[in-house]
Amino acid sequence: MTYSPATADQLLAIRVNAGIEELARSERFAAAEPDMVEAIVEGVGQFAAGEWAPLNRIGDLEGARLENGLVRLPEGFAAAYEHYVEQGWNSIASPADFGGQGLPFTLACNVLENLGTANMAFNLLPMLSVGAIEALEHHGSEALQAKYLPLLVSGEWSGTMNLTEPQAGSDLGALRTSATPITEGEHAGKYRIKGQKIYITWGDHELAKNIVHLVLARLPDAPEGSRGISLFVVPKYHVKDDGAPGARNDLRCVSLEHKLGINASPTCVMSYGDNDECIGELVGAENRGLMAMFTMMNNARINVGTQGVQIAERATQQAQDYAADRIQSARAGSPDRTPVAILEHPDVRRMLLRMKALTEAVRALLYYTAGQVDRGTLGNTDAAGRAEVLVPLLKAWGTDVGVEAASLGIQIHGGMGFIEETGAAQHWRDARIAPIYEGTNGIQAADLVTRKLGLEDGQALIGLLEEIARDSSAEPALFALAGECAAVARWMREEASLDDRLAGSVPFCTMMAVAVGGWQLSKQLAAVNEGAAPALAATKPATVRFFLDRIVPEASGLKASAIAGAETLYAVSTEALLG
Repeated sequence: MTYSPATADQLLAIRVNAGIEELARSERFAAAEPDMVEAIVEGVGQFAAGEWAPLNRIGDLEGARLENGLVRLPEGFAAAYEHYVEQGWNSIASPADFGGQGLPFTLACNVLENLGTANMAFNLLPMLSVGAIEALEHHGSEALQAKYLPLLVSGEWSGTMNLTEPQAGSDLGALRTSATPITEGEHAGKYRIKGQKIYITWGDHELAKNIVHLVLARLPDAPEGSRGISLFVVPKYHVKDDGAPGARNDLRCVSLEHKLGINASPTCVMSYGDNDECIGELVGAENRGLMAMFTMMNNARINVGTQGVQIAERATQQAQDYAADRIQSARAGSPDRTPVAILEHPDVRRMLLRMKALTEAVRALLYYTAGQVDRGTLGNTDAAGRAEVLVPLLKAWGTDVGVEAASLGIQIHGGMGFIEETGAAQHWRDARIAPIYEGTNGIQAADLVTRKLGLEDGQALIGLLEEIARDSSAEPALFALAGECAAVARWMREEASLDDRLAGSVPFCTMMAVAVGGWQLSKQLAAVNEGAAPALAATKPATVRFFLDRIVPEASGLKASAIAGAETLYAVSTEALLG
């Protein structure tokens, strides 16, 4: 199928939810004027549709493959990535000191949204590089920044994050990869890295001229657990004094995972130091690697939330096209017995509107979150705290929505949706990874009810809900949901045990996300009613009403589950449960 960029809705969200015009009044983001914003959104949409979208199905069918120790991608990927670099899309929000354009993070999110909607698997390549840039910008020494950032920013080099090991999933304290200081020779002051990492997205490929791996490892005599982890930059090719790639470092891709989806994204098992000659450099302080890596992970979690928008948009467009073309049965109750397109049938119309409403709500949440991140960058501590609360909502609910929309897309196709040739199934297969990586959605919900619930003595979360309630007095369902979220938050802080909070964390996370999504959609509707985005005047009122009248009440219904406590989870013994 073809892909049409959702430019009008993106621009509305960037203006209304991110507040790009307010950001542009700052000295730092002064270049983000309306003409520049429109040029970026329209330009990257056209690029994504023209060059990355045609590779989506090819990538799914042919996938990445490991041949003679090298990872190969299908024909067309190298040229498309080269054009992506040439046009400067990788550098949108990167620091100007290293060749970036220094524009708001909000616009970088838009670049990734368009590219990922066109081709989610391919988009993981620049998405990981953005995180590597962020980590080095905040924690790397001046020497490391000068050495690696210019070519990471341009996209000529790509970046990865190496956390997981075979024996350690989300428990990073169990990592065994070692880093031994080098005291003599040409690599004195650096470290020998040795170990194996799994699930390394785009861990090897030939599209970029070098790959900059950020690797968590343990120094000799480091403290046990997560307090003893350091972060190292480990390039695929050593970097010469003039900045050019040199000899191959002692690292390799051992194998590629055989996955449910995102087949064009090589998910690598990486081996470091097979010959005891893998050289890395320390990023930040010793034993402070998790702090540096979490900078990268927080960025990645926002970008994974964006993947929910990407898949939902692509699945919705395909379902709409199919429902308009598929003729079957007369409209129920119509005196005219002529068969009609299935989008005329009430339940298909319900599914299409649900997909559209969910997609637009997650997009609104995405750009609201991005705008808060940008305000935090400008020194607004309240916005930075709010962004902290929003990140788990976006990552968890956003990716859940991606899976739901992809599933509804299959349902609308009927039996044809279960047939691979239609392409509807690919969206679901691709989407299903997003609730798992960068911290499962259960981990996001746990973060919400532990660290984020108490942030700023609880005011970061409660203040958000109070603002939603103030703005929603004319929307009874949304006003009620904000109140119910506040009641759950108070119960969790004042009465619930830790187990009780964790047991209700997922429904509470969904309640919170729907409340914020509905609030931000309401702001969009008000803007459209005042003349903004004329192209959306016919559709936005319907999708917002669908969300407020049907999806918001569903979220209110989750309150009972959120406060049910943990007792029933353990009412059956482990032995009986496994019975």
